[in-house]
Amino acid sequence: MGNALIRRFFIIQRQSWIRCQKVYGNVSGSGYEIQKNSGKFIQATLKMRQHIHEKPRIMKKLVLQLKMTLIGVLVCCFSTQAQHHHNKEGQKHQHKPAMSANEYMHQSSVKQLAQRFDSPERDAYQQPEKVLAYLGDIRGKKIMDIGAGSGYFSIKLAQAGAEVIAADVNDEFQDYLRSRLERENLKDLKIALRKIPYDSPELKSSEVDMVFLANTYHHIEDRVAYFAKVKNGLGASGELFIIDYFKTDLPVGPPMDHKISMDQVVSELKAAGFSDFEVEVDLLPYQFIFRVK
Repeated sequence: MGNALIRRFFIIQRQSWIRCQKVYGNVSGSGYEIQKNSGKFIQATLKMRQHIHEKPRIMKKLVLQLKMTLIGVLVCCFSTQAQHHHNKEGQKHQHKPAMSANEYMHQSSVKQLAQRFDSPERDAYQQPEKVLAYLGDIRGKKIMDIGAGSGYFSIKLAQAGAEVIAADVNDEFQDYLRSRLERENLKDLKIALRKIPYDSPELKSSEVDMVFLANTYHHIEDRVAYFAKVKNGLGASGELFIIDYFKTDLPVGPPMDHKISMDQVVSELKAAGFSDFEVEVDLLPYQFIFRVK
């Protein structure tokens, strides 16, 4: 079994995508695509790459995790009813972190965070050129970047031809980005800064063509209500684009209890009114990508 297959099996198991429940469909083809099926069920299709080369020490770890995965599948088959009950209860029984994702992040200053966000180390795993290619042609599109922070993606989106609303809840980040645009002579880019509250994207009805979040989904607390407002702010053909970390042990990203599993993202966004899902798990090494309508 190849490295890519082992890596994907581990991620899938940790995300609870391997489950003895009817809500998931068959596994085949080349990538994750989640779609509405007969109005009730979701069909998940797994894209497997054949030629991902892992380092030997990572390979050893993943072989061990694969063994644990197979054990987990067997256990799952004997606990379908308990798992189903757990899913129905949803967030009611989830462990609440000692501090929120925002409190955890802001243990560092905005200056320190900006240095981290715009570092070569982030470029190495975030791979923004791949993300922009996946987005497709965004010239002339109006995009809200929620959690814009230092402007890491806002600037790149604008340089690709989009009209960007760089939205953030933090005044210091808004000030930092405003200064950065002046300092780097980027004032000609179509970037409008917008301070937003924690519980709303502050979008007018059908205001934008796309809402983009990178590493921000897990910071939002009442996500069903929040993304219902996001949906209202998207045009008829508008898209929601989410990048966030796999809920597993990773060398980057927030603590485990701040991460959100992919199946939870699907559940929350369906409750918010979204119905058309495309999920990419193979493009970036540590993050999934949701493209939702």
